[in-house]
Amino acid sequence: MTINRYNQDSAHIALPQLGDDAVVQIHDFIYFCLDLFEARYGDQIHRYYQACSHDDLWEPPDPPDGGEPPF
Repeated sequence: MTINRYNQDSAHIALPQLGDDAVVQIHDFIYFCLDLFEARYGDQIHRYYQACSHDDLWEPPDPPDGGEPPF
């Protein structure tokens, strides 16, 4: 399920109407929780994404003579 978080009309999850103050308090609480989560697990998260980013890189094969590449 893909949810466009910027367009409430496309969300498949029914959310209640909230007052401005409640929305800001919930928003701040979610960011506070995310900060705590990243403080605890941030190194693991970065290692995971770093490892994933190398999977898509193409590395040329070694030169046939085992020496240095010509350029």
